[in-house]
Amino acid sequence: MVSNPEFLREGTAVHDTLHPDRIVVGADSAHAHEVMRSLYEPMLAQHDCPYVATDVRTAELIKHASNAFLATKISFINAIARICELADADVHVVADAMGMDPRIGRAFLNAGLGYGGSCFPKDVEAFISIAAELGYDFGILRETHRVNAQAKAWPVQQLSRLLGDLAGKTVAVLGVAFKPGTDDVRDAPALDVIEGLRGARATVRLHDPLALHAVAGRWDDVVLCEEAGAALSDADAVVVCTEWDEYRAMTPQRLGELLRGDVVVDARAVWDADALAAAGLTVAAVGRASSGSPA
Repeated sequence: MVSNPEFLREGTAVHDTLHPDRIVVGADSAHAHEVMRSLYEPMLAQHDCPYVATDVRTAELIKHASNAFLATKISFINAIARICELADADVHVVADAMGMDPRIGRAFLNAGLGYGGSCFPKDVEAFISIAAELGYDFGILRETHRVNAQAKAWPVQQLSRLLGDLAGKTVAVLGVAFKPGTDDVRDAPALDVIEGLRGARATVRLHDPLALHAVAGRWDDVVLCEEAGAALSDADAVVVCTEWDEYRAMTPQRLGELLRGDVVVDARAVWDADALAAAGLTVAAVGRASSGSPA
């Protein structure tokens, strides 16, 4: 048996396959390693990337540890975002300065709604379980999971703070895919936001450039809008859940024209919070102090 974990990013899997940053092969026999090395030899001849030959268990742990670390990095910056909101600081400047340290790096320090998709949620839970079976309490990862749940709850908390009772309010949700460039909604944080709004008896209008088909028929009380403008029109508030370029291109003035209310909850740092506030909008931007007062 050979363990050959993949490290592919959704949306760029073909590129990542052809341009790997490392190849990890775990096997417990010399013959298996010889076969795998010969299989990868043409790729290694074209791309000078590290080739890690190890045993099966170590290869599996490399995969789990890699995804768990990236998930922890995301939860860490989201925890910093909560502190920045309380301290009237800017998490994006904090992250930029942190990332200048080569020991830390800027990747995966984007505060927002937390991680989702098909890999990180299940891999974090699996690693916690595997560690427990081996007799180790992986407390750091349990906290990573908890902070991620908090990040997904943040938008509805902000909407409730700024609008009060959400019952009967109309909220535009922009984006349901777990990240831009894909129509994958598996464990997408936007799903938690929508469920929170439904639980608060708000009217939800949802737009996504690619992923609406993936949620068609999922709810009977969520309006699926083919155009972002239709979701925003006469809404009391908008919350951004996926950082599509289409949303970045919207100006604060255009948002003000479309919305009936003035509340913008930017959970993905899509817009300039200062520009939104200057346009007269009430803003809750992740990792920034809110421009509005509680309802």
